[in-house]
Amino acid sequence: MFCYQCEQADRTGAVPGCAGPLGNCGKDPATADVQDLLIHSVKGIAQYASRARALGAGNDEAAGFILYSVFTTLTNVNFNPTRFVALLQEASDIRDRVRARYEEAARGRGLEPERLTGPAEWQPAPDLDGLLAQAPAFRVDAGLDLVGPDVVGLRSLHLYALKGICAYAHHAHVLGRHSTEVFGGVEDGLAYLAGEPADVDELLDRAIGLGRLNLAVMELLDAANTGTYGPQRPTAVRTTPVAGKAILVSGHDLRDLAALLEQTKDSGINVYTHGEMLPAHAYPLLKAYPHLAGNYGGAWQDQQREFARFPGPILMTSNCIIEPYPAYRRRIFTTGPVGWPGVRHLADGDFSPVVQAAKAMPGYRTEGPERFITVGFGHDALLAAADQVVDAVRRGAIRHFFLVGGCDGPTVGRDYYRDVALGAPDDAVVLTLGCAKYRFNQHDFGAIDGIPRLLDLGQCNDAHSAVRIAQALADAFGCGIDELPLTLALSWTEQKAVAVLLSLLALGIRGIHLGPSLPAYLTPGLVAVLVDRFGLRTIGDPKTDIAAALERAGA
Repeated sequence: MFCYQCEQADRTGAVPGCAGPLGNCGKDPATADVQDLLIHSVKGIAQYASRARALGAGNDEAAGFILYSVFTTLTNVNFNPTRFVALLQEASDIRDRVRARYEEAARGRGLEPERLTGPAEWQPAPDLDGLLAQAPAFRVDAGLDLVGPDVVGLRSLHLYALKGICAYAHHAHVLGRHSTEVFGGVEDGLAYLAGEPADVDELLDRAIGLGRLNLAVMELLDAANTGTYGPQRPTAVRTTPVAGKAILVSGHDLRDLAALLEQTKDSGINVYTHGEMLPAHAYPLLKAYPHLAGNYGGAWQDQQREFARFPGPILMTSNCIIEPYPAYRRRIFTTGPVGWPGVRHLADGDFSPVVQAAKAMPGYRTEGPERFITVGFGHDALLAAADQVVDAVRRGAIRHFFLVGGCDGPTVGRDYYRDVALGAPDDAVVLTLGCAKYRFNQHDFGAIDGIPRLLDLGQCNDAHSAVRIAQALADAFGCGIDELPLTLALSWTEQKAVAVLLSLLALGIRGIHLGPSLPAYLTPGLVAVLVDRFGLRTIGDPKTDIAAALERAGA
């Protein structure tokens, strides 16, 4: 195996990346290998699908399969090689159907169909042993000796951005929101990689194109979430237990949470959110369920300790799962793209096994002291108060904005984000999204003229809200986003964050502070290019970075 797609990648060897016997995320070599093969296989689907779509014969069912399949390969999503064997066989069948559709469409236009090579003609072995024998040729660093590390690094940047895009698009797709632009963009991106591109300038330009595609995807997902559950509204969320039976829901998928809430209605079971599910409390149609009782725990890397203490079953709806401890292995369930060997997977939206487990467990026997945090400052809520915010900036009551967010994680250096948030001056507003907020979101930041100094925008995909808010402020002041008194300090762990970063770069935003380290697949040469073109910075000393940000903004 070889994997360097996330911030956890091993950096102790001559070549950065996890090479076994286990990745730092817990992924074993067999799982890593079949994930590489699945990516290779969906590239083959995309080769034919992109051509078919160009002829007006797009296959949205195949596109949905691509989104789901790629999502399963993200960091901390699916660790079950058996599931990948089945997906590979399904991918081969879908590729053949898409190819037949393309050929029919081409002949209908009087064209001779192309017979494509590479991933488009690859056939997976029928079993795991055979697949593992095929895998070495399709590792993410394949071709390194021929094209060099810069090209391989940029191909990896493309792939990992597409993984994040597919994850966001899948969340929208299951809520019935999709678009030809998104399906076609994903297919084109994967087909482009299937051709093994080697032009560095073209790869860089197309990477920014993926950032623009992700902007469309995040807008689509925002429309799916708010269109289904209502626009986010500022909401106080309880962080202490309520007496009674309990279920914990982690991950990102609001549809799964909604289904569970409906299936537990009037059952006497309380449902708690965890991790990136915290923002669910801000959606009116979800918080209308009185048994959505509160939020438990913090970011994903602490789940082993937190899940072991939770007195009920756990439902994991998407990333980020890590190896379940024996203390709760028999009461954790997965659904959607998630998987772990030996953990029960619920594939059809029927969560009755979770409900039964909750009834059999003690739940919380006593009430905890009331404590709350406030979420729900998405673009709908903040744009409604835009005049108040703009006035506060013009009067000097608000001097600066710090966007401090992204992924949390177990690696050292992440206290930087807490220190920036807590060290921001009293006349600065801190915006946050993703699970990095758990390092500081229980601190009382106070308010400026009635505007809370800490504004929780939501999940990592709610970077869309940050963009909308920044654009509105820029319009109000007649300047570009890059000219606002705004500093971005972003932490990353996995591939959704890569897609978001490219989106911000596509908007022309410079000077982003990224950390705690840069991706292992970005060579020193590529980092130099990103620094030159986009002013990308690695995080440093929090006090120094705050002072420099205020000085650059003239504050």
